[in-house]
Formats: sequence, structure tokens, C-alpha cells
Amino acid sequence: MEEMMEEYVTFHVTAKDGSDVEMAVVDEFDFEEKHYVVGAVVKDDTIDDEGRYIYECIMDGDDFTVQQIKKEFDYRRIANAYMAMDGEE
Repeated sequence: MEEMMEEYVTFHVTAKDGSDVEMAVVDEFDFEEKHYVVGAVVKDDTIDDEGRYIYECIMDGDDFTVQQIKKEFDYRRIANAYMAMDGEE
């Protein structure tokens, strides 16, 4: 798995059912003075093309942790800002 995923930074989140899910950072951006990462699920050594998920990213030197955006209103606002930025490239 590590050989195929080498080019991506990965992190783990807990799914609603309590299972551990490995995510790959496929993009990152800043919005309203906060940093966010866009993650995609890692399945069988590849990145799942179905869906992207945005998490707030807290940097600690070279390490980082992610935090779920809990309020639906905030998540939609951040996702819309990301999609607008993505469309400009």
C-alpha cells in the first residue's frame, strides 16, 4: 500500500459507524484565515473517485491533525468557496 500511496499524504478519520477510514489529501486551501484539506477515501491502494470531503486542518510544525466541520451551514459555505476557487484555476 505504501508504494502506491507514496505521493499522497494520508490521515485517518472515524466514520459514523465507528470504523477507521484512511484518507488521502488531494487538495488544500485557505478560507477565512483557516486552513482546510480535501480528502478522498483510500480503497485497496487507490484513491476512490467517489466523493471528496473537507476537513479543517490544524498544523503543528510538520505534523497536522484534521477536524470535522460539524455545522452543515459552515460545511456548505466552505465547500462552495472551495468549488469557486477550484473553478478559477
